[in-house]
Amino acid sequence: MTNQTVSDELFAPVSADVELCYQTFGDPSADPLLLVMGLGGPMIWWDAEFCNLLADKGFFVIRYDNRDTGRSSRQQGRVRRADLVRAFLTGRGNAPYSLSDMADDGLGLLDHLGIDSAHVVGISMGGMIVQTMAIEHAARVRSMTSIMSTTGKRSVGWQDPKLLPRLLAGRQVEREAYVNSAVAFAKLIGSPSYPEPVERATKRSEDTFDRGLNGSGVLRHMMAILTQPNRSRSLHSLTIPSQVIHGLSDRMVHVSGGRATSASIPGSELLLVDGMGHDLPAELWESVTDAIRRTADRANPTP
Repeated sequence: MTNQTVSDELFAPVSADVELCYQTFGDPSADPLLLVMGLGGPMIWWDAEFCNLLADKGFFVIRYDNRDTGRSSRQQGRVRRADLVRAFLTGRGNAPYSLSDMADDGLGLLDHLGIDSAHVVGISMGGMIVQTMAIEHAARVRSMTSIMSTTGKRSVGWQDPKLLPRLLAGRQVEREAYVNSAVAFAKLIGSPSYPEPVERATKRSEDTFDRGLNGSGVLRHMMAILTQPNRSRSLHSLTIPSQVIHGLSDRMVHVSGGRATSASIPGSELLLVDGMGHDLPAELWESVTDAIRRTADRANPTP
């Protein structure tokens, strides 16, 4: 792997009340690629080796902490667990902010960097966010890759109900207890054919804790997800190159979500991965980054 230029962690004011922590990899003159992480996940969940691999393939990679995550701004607005259960059952509730607001955050970061448009990649909630970017700000998105995500239609991409109590459980505030809980949950939703080494999961959980936990922020993320609109019809309007990647063993977002996303986007490619759960195993990085590069190249055809 080539030694890539990696920036320090920096901060960008993207609105009156949101400042995002971000980091870049690679040559700023390369194709800009914005990575958007999922529920409660800081940017370090995009592994640095994965980011360097993308930089090796000709991207200027930008990863960032979503609002209410890691070192980015914490928001206001109380969400009770009873509100989440009601939203889980009905799809209705008062969310402190929406996925559209979170999409605007990412585009605000591009503005801060002086980037008019970029390729976008999102995992889980991040997939919902990049879909929203493409629908609401088509001129800003060159290509889109949606990984282990869904359309917002309630009859697809459902979550294994057995996971909800774990998601609603209070976050452990003591470091060792948090790490043990996070490692156990990662194993629960991870890829059965590509089990993650305990050492890697432990290191990621320790680093996540050290960046700063935000339990109330996770609840606000969840409310934004549970009250999201059904984007199926709007996705039909997309004309950008799109790639959908989903694991066949995903318990967090059922594979029907990925199938429905791809079916809704004209000309999209669908990559279904046997034995992949709700994570991004290192064994799949090469094929996933190849798919991202291939999708971006469809937006930039060779003359």
